[in-house]
Amino acid sequence: MSRTIKTQIVRVGNSQGIRIPKKLLEQSGIQTEVEIEVQGNSLIIRPATHPRAGWEDAIRAVIAEHGDEGLLDDATPTQWDETEWQW
Repeated sequence: MSRTIKTQIVRVGNSQGIRIPKKLLEQSGIQTEVEIEVQGNSLIIRPATHPRAGWEDAIRAVIAEHGDEGLLDDATPTQWDETEWQW
């Protein structure tokens, strides 16, 4: 259920900000970091995306599509692996 809430713009140091009611934050899923975009005379606030978000799932899909789940190179043990490493 969408509901419009009015709030005041407040001074925050040399900037200005708004207080977002807890209920709206819970409904939106926004937690800590946001992106703000201007569209016409509106501000769009959404959760921040991270540059590498979804990469792991994407590479798993590519690997599955090509049927290749192995390493590109065989493991090459070093002298340290053979003499120093202990399980």
